[in-house]
Amino acid sequence: MPKPEAVNWGILGPGRIAHRFAEGLGHAAGARLAAVGSRSAERAERFAAQHGAARAHAGYEALAADAGVDAVYVATPHPQHAAACLLCLEAGKPVLCEKPLTVNAAEARAVAARARDCGILLMEGMWTRFIPATVALRELIAAGEIGAPQVMHADIGFASTPDPASRLYAPELAGGALLDIGVYGVAFASMLLGSPANVTASAHIGTTGVDERTAVSLSYPSGAVAALTCSITTSSPHLACVTGGDGYVTVGPPFWHGDQLTVYRGGADPDERSYPITGNGFNYEAEHFMELIRAGARESPLMPLAESIAISETLDAARRCIGLRYPFEERAT
Repeated sequence: MPKPEAVNWGILGPGRIAHRFAEGLGHAAGARLAAVGSRSAERAERFAAQHGAARAHAGYEALAADAGVDAVYVATPHPQHAAACLLCLEAGKPVLCEKPLTVNAAEARAVAARARDCGILLMEGMWTRFIPATVALRELIAAGEIGAPQVMHADIGFASTPDPASRLYAPELAGGALLDIGVYGVAFASMLLGSPANVTASAHIGTTGVDERTAVSLSYPSGAVAALTCSITTSSPHLACVTGGDGYVTVGPPFWHGDQLTVYRGGADPDERSYPITGNGFNYEAEHFMELIRAGARESPLMPLAESIAISETLDAARRCIGLRYPFEERAT
């Protein structure tokens, strides 16, 4: 695979998140949007015109086969992630896949194994991990400013009207709070605390059969604990708080796209630290991914496949606790 200075991107699936990623590419040094692929020729052409892509493909296969595409961003609904990743990997294309990497850990393991077999770069698009405030959070914790993390809280929630026609409320599309937004809290805890030893969860399952509100409790071999909540029916403060033996730090709001950390230690005044975001934030993960391509890397050290699998395992365990299986998972067993 060549290592171009300018990376030509293809976007697979022109939905809402794809528009945000395309906008982010405009702020990512060395990025070019070359092509978009959709099952609808009309949608592909409209997206290409809006974002200045040179080519619009009617079909995912055509995008994967496009010789002018150096990397693919997968932006389909969750249940299509695994197949889309495999399609692009088989075509030799590095893949940045929107979170969650796949619907469940079995799919995540299969996709990761194929990427490793092919020797092709694959990374979950957990954009939070690459924004300046999150980078600074990792650095201050590594420096021991608050001591070893012992307790973490994170909440994410927004108010929406239950709608069976909406992807967010559709079991067939792996809708619900946990996979769509709860993954942010799980991934945040994973970044700071590692893989949990125990997972418990409770939820309200709505009339369409997806989790509308979920609370997840995690405990770790270190003795640390995490409490995470997510909701698609109620708005929340959107804060994360990490507490150590010497103090605590709040992130955001919102913690997954924050530009401020506030450090509290002893009786001292709060230490507010600002980390402005350039662009819309998606540019940081795109720039990281392009650096990996140029270096010939097969995995990201900041978002490794083993961790994406572990995050999927935590989400699976939480879904077992709340009794949530998607219809396509039932049919597969």
